[in-house]
Amino acid sequence: MMNSEEFPEKLELLYERTSRLRYGENSHQSAALYIDPKDTRVGAARAKQTQGKELSYNNLQDADAAFECVAEFTDTAVVIVKHMNPCGAALGSSVREAYLKALACDPVSAFGGIVALNKPLDAETAAELVKLFIEVVIAPDAEGEALEALKAKPNIRVLLTGSMPDPKAPRRMVKTIAGGVLVQDIDNSVLSEDNLKIVTKRSPSEREMVDMRFACAVCKHVKSNAILYAKDGATVGIGAGQMSRVISAKIAAIKAEDANLSLEGSVMASDAFFPFPDTVHAAHEAGATAIIQPGGSLKDKDSIDAADAAGMAMVFTGVRHFLH
Repeated sequence: MMNSEEFPEKLELLYERTSRLRYGENSHQSAALYIDPKDTRVGAARAKQTQGKELSYNNLQDADAAFECVAEFTDTAVVIVKHMNPCGAALGSSVREAYLKALACDPVSAFGGIVALNKPLDAETAAELVKLFIEVVIAPDAEGEALEALKAKPNIRVLLTGSMPDPKAPRRMVKTIAGGVLVQDIDNSVLSEDNLKIVTKRSPSEREMVDMRFACAVCKHVKSNAILYAKDGATVGIGAGQMSRVISAKIAAIKAEDANLSLEGSVMASDAFFPFPDTVHAAHEAGATAIIQPGGSLKDKDSIDAADAAGMAMVFTGVRHFLH
């Protein structure tokens, strides 16, 4: 957390333009990429592009979102992003396995998406990537055979960063609004075992706890209100950006059904507390057996009681992850 001394009375920002972009979010908007010469964090802005068309404004935003999400993990992981939201994320014993598990979560939304890896891209995974229309692949590195395989789809933009960013490193975020800018420290909070609080009569199993840690890390990168179901180290349903939390839960369940994925035995993660027990009811009806959420609502007891009545385990993290 930054103190007041780190927010000066006058803020001077100096950025260097590195490229003019084809257009902004839409074709009638102009855009350019600028970088902070003092910020050496690896990511989409500084990556080496080895092939593909010119990067667009949306490509850069999505690639940045995907890479920051996959950087949450030290185990082999793949994250697929569409319009700034993960539509699939998974851990695997290999990059290929992680990719196929992530893709299974929402193969429809993955079409035209961005694929981020936290390990070097290998030939086996590249052979899978060329089967789908994707805009960008971003990874710390890639095998020569993998780059050759991707040449079969010359329009795929391939970005290599050289390393992975540290999700715990402090940074500042600057966002423009009409007449000014908002400045905040980035959400670099990583789940701490010391902060976890089991609040239900039933404690989570070891498998549930592993899935909850995974789900919480991905949920942090989903637009609010965010609800995420996970099972066996993979997302199986994601509800993002809704005005009602219970609607996000229902959308996540619908997405799982559309992908022919079962939520039986899954866990649910929420980016913020439950103001009502309706989301607990939705999780139970969907087949989830455990929930991880920040806690802190005036009506926490109602949600805890609902979880107890359903035989579910619930864990509080004490940390909210709103993302706007």
